Amino acid sequence: MMMNLFSVFDPSTSALNLSLNWLSTLSGLMLIPMMFWLIPSRYTMIWISILLTLHQELKLLLYSPRNMGATLIFLSLLTFILFNNFLGLFPYIFTSSSHLTMTLTLALPLWLSFLIYGWINHTQHMFAHLMPQGTPPALMPFMVCIETISNLIRPSTLAIRLAANMIAGHLLLTLLGNTGPSLSLPLTSILIFSQMALLILESAVAIIQAYVFTILTTLYASEI
Repeated sequence: MMMNLFSVFDPSTSALNLSLNWLSTLSGLMLIPMMFWLIPSRYTMIWISILLTLHQELKLLLYSPRNMGATLIFLSLLTFILFNNFLGLFPYIFTSSSHLTMTLTLALPLWLSFLIYGWINHTQHMFAHLMPQGTPPALMPFMVCIETISNLIRPSTLAIRLAANMIAGHLLLTLLGNTGPSLSLPLTSILIFSQMALLILESAVAIIQAYVFTILTTLYASEI
């Protein structure tokens, strides 16, 4: 029996008090047959065309000939988040991307590596970035504080945005599903159609949130 709504997001649900459901993060890759990677098919061609389109877009954001191979890490990040977001839409599968444990693990190392690289190799540029061009002299101390705070909260905003959006839709689906047994037949049919519409919306959210996370991370890297 579910003690509260957030118990569906509890990572420790096994009989041995082990977080074995975190294995769902990589279990899908184990289920994909080797033929998918070795033999070309329509699905692989569609996915490759999507990745090439995203590569062109991310390449424009990085706008540096030295960073041409840097899109690989961002495309891998998008694929990983998108895979876990979609996997969480299936019944009885743990949604790992709805936890700050995972989202912060993705956002914090990337942000920290960008920051360390920028301050070591482009120190003057990093200092200049704290002061937007055209700032009045009276506002300069405040702008430095504001820009510093905005830089420091970037990993938390990335992590919270992804986790909160994934939790919100799943909670709404759980709330609607729990009211099903107490409804009449006409209301139950309306509820089913509503949940189908929400499931389609959650599929779109899974794509959008993976895309937003990747684009914002690319923009942070392009500022260095």
